[in-house]
Amino acid sequence: MQVADGHATYTVKYDGKTVLEPSPLGFVADFGDLFDGVTLLGMEEKKIDQQYDLTRAKTSHVHYVANELIVGLRNQRDRQFMVDFRVSNTDVAFRYVMGRMGPRGCARILKEETGFNFPAGTTTFLTPQSDAMTGWKRSKPSYEEVYKTDAAMTEPSQYGHGYTFPCLFKTADVWVLLSETGVDSRYCASHLSEHKGDGLYTIDFPMPEENNGNGTVEPAFALPGTSPWRTITVGTTLAPIVETTAPFDNVRPRYATQHDYKFGKSTWSWIVWQDASMNYDDQVAFINLAREMSYPYILIDAGWDKEIGKERMAELINYAHSQGVDVFLWFSSSGYWNDIVQSPINAMDNSIARKDWMRWMQKLGVKGIKVDFWGGDKQETMRLYEEVLSDADDHGLMVIFHGCTLPRGWERMYPNYVGSEAVLASENMVFGQDFCDNEAYNACLHPFIRNTVASMEWGGSFLNRHLARGNEGGTTRRSTDCLELATAVLYQNAIQNFAVTPENLRPQAEGGAPKESIDFMRNVPTTWDETRFIDGYPGRYIVLARRHGQTWYIAGVNAEKTKKTLTLDLSRFVQKGDAARLYTDNLKNQDPVLNEAYKVRNPQKVQVTMDTNGGFVMVK
Repeated sequence: MQVADGHATYTVKYDGKTVLEPSPLGFVADFGDLFDGVTLLGMEEKKIDQQYDLTRAKTSHVHYVANELIVGLRNQRDRQFMVDFRVSNTDVAFRYVMGRMGPRGCARILKEETGFNFPAGTTTFLTPQSDAMTGWKRSKPSYEEVYKTDAAMTEPSQYGHGYTFPCLFKTADVWVLLSETGVDSRYCASHLSEHKGDGLYTIDFPMPEENNGNGTVEPAFALPGTSPWRTITVGTTLAPIVETTAPFDNVRPRYATQHDYKFGKSTWSWIVWQDASMNYDDQVAFINLAREMSYPYILIDAGWDKEIGKERMAELINYAHSQGVDVFLWFSSSGYWNDIVQSPINAMDNSIARKDWMRWMQKLGVKGIKVDFWGGDKQETMRLYEEVLSDADDHGLMVIFHGCTLPRGWERMYPNYVGSEAVLASENMVFGQDFCDNEAYNACLHPFIRNTVASMEWGGSFLNRHLARGNEGGTTRRSTDCLELATAVLYQNAIQNFAVTPENLRPQAEGGAPKESIDFMRNVPTTWDETRFIDGYPGRYIVLARRHGQTWYIAGVNAEKTKKTLTLDLSRFVQKGDAARLYTDNLKNQDPVLNEAYKVRNPQKVQVTMDTNGGFVMVK
């Protein structure tokens, strides 16, 4: 960190290589300019050594060791603030810390000057921040845009509003992941600006048009107060990027819970059978499917209040419980900041209505809610996210968000939070063939970018060949079954709403799924104790390992145009002579080939072949 000519900057180097050149620090608040004309007050160094447990992220136990540097700064009017840096082996986190400003007990941040200044020649792997009040029923931004890989910094974003966190970069020698964490009701969510020239990007606040103009774009909070943490993860390989725990290391639980939440798999009729399935009989079919698959949950999606009704829903929930299945119910987040007609609406945005609905759900034994169509990153919207989570916990309800912002440390902050979409997810494969055609490409992006910083509720693992009811018509799945099985491992979310359907249980000769695929989807876990990167490149291929208990799941996907043969060092996960279950592509059709007792001869040189749009899974 440096202070010169009235400006504070910081530099990041890794393994002797420059990751970020001098990058600006500071902000403009309603009480003064803390960017121009600042001077150094002093520095204090500390050590951090802490351990904590997670139940809904990529790892279950974290040992976080870092050096902390707290830098005091002041402006020409003697307004003082601090920058709190925390530096571990591969992660940097920093935030602004403000005390009371004389008689002032509150602050409004008008603009952040926080920047990230990359060396020349850096390439980018980014997704654009969309226009506001566009898309389905004017419900964007919803973090559902297309990624562009290996792009130059000079290439502008699609909409001219910068880029959605997280943001992946590649300098000549080092991979860099930018994101933010610890965003709650006391700040807005931010995104990365357009490239400003000479490698510089800065923090941008939400657009005024978001949420139909409701709420300010400028965060305001009581003093003393802090900004969220900005995080920088670096590595000469992609392992630190995939394995980072930076989103969780510097946040704390916002409230304790009295409930023992259980995580697991769920059936979900809407993803393949769509709106027409939102009736009593079809939901019974998916409850029965959950029972047959030993899934603990069913998600009943939009329109249930009109097509089934609250009174008959009680009957349906009782039936689900009789089959050993618990229920999640869909809600719209609002009605006043978009044009959404899917119901229930106007239930979650109002505290009085929300309490009535949640009391009703608690009485019936509902276990969770999926809340959709958020459409903004303003502080007012962050406050509503937190209110929904807090009220839901009072009633023993887990929460999934869809059409939403990136979760920023929420797996540790909120005990009943279980996942967010915030990605161009599986429903788009049903809506357009090009999304099916690009499924492998996306599967080779998200473990490096979106899903590495937070849970990702994708809702996939399709076993239908044709993504429509009856496995006929609709869009056509291009992937092999092994790719679909692999994504059940690659995509991390504590509650997984998988796209299995009743027709998958038919005999294969009658259009059902292969037994090997069904059995895998019955048994794959949804929570993980450890995650390790093995090999890959964003958008081309990915191989990673996740451990559940004592069992390793090693999964890979190939998005390249030809089959890919890899020789992998798996000595960390298997030993010579071990027997493992190995699912590989047939190379003649989409069915998986299962070797129930694959013998590991040389764990340092395990050879696997993946078809184009294919994959593999090894279970040991």
